[in-house]
This record gives sequence, C-alpha cells and structure tokens, in this order.
Amino acid sequence: QVQLAESGGGRVQAGGSMRLSCAASGSRFDLMGWYRQAPGRHREVVATISSECITYYVESVKGRFTISRDNAKNTVDLLMNSLKAEDTAVYYCEVDRWAAGREIDYWGEGTQVTVSS
Repeated sequence: QVQLAESGGGRVQAGGSMRLSCAASGSRFDLMGWYRQAPGRHREVVATISSECITYYVESVKGRFTISRDNAKNTVDLLMNSLKAEDTAVYYCEVDRWAAGREIDYWGEGTQVTVSS
C-alpha cells in the first residue's frame, strides 16, 4: 500500500511564496501531481509531472507555480510563487502506479493553503 506524506501548507500573504512537498512510500511511480479543492468547489488539477518530467499546469497557475519530482526519493514538490487569495484551498498530492494490470492512483490527506489578501 502506497502512503503519501504531504508537508508545507499554512498561511501566507498575497504575493508570497510557499513550497509543498509530498513523499511517497514505494517506487516506480508514473504520473505525480498536485490537486486542490476550495470551499464549495470541485477538486481540480493544479499541476502534474510524468515520469519523463513532462509537466502540465492549469492555466490559472502558469508562470507562478513549478512542479518537480525526485525519482530517487519518490517525492514531488510544488513551488508556488506570487500567491493569490484565489489559490486558497486544500492541496492534495496524487501519484499513479501500474500494478495488478492497471493504473492505480493514490492520494494524500491534503494540506491547507491559505492566502490572505
């Protein structure tokens, strides 16, 4: 069973920066990413990174957020710059791994990010 440990959430003022980190037990993960869910809204993808380090960002964070991964340590980080109040949400780490003939996704418990204006 894969377990994810997220860290780095908290409160920051608008315009500030914050780094989220996620460490996964196990190895050989395919897609890794960060999602977020704001109050009253659906969970949305923020950024993903493939095993070949191909990245995807939702339009609203392009140019401000950077996702990275360390395959040796099985970690995925999200560096968030120029934070805005609308970035406030619970952020979830997600990783995929091929097992038992199918792709299985695993989720962290979430970490709160609050951006005050």
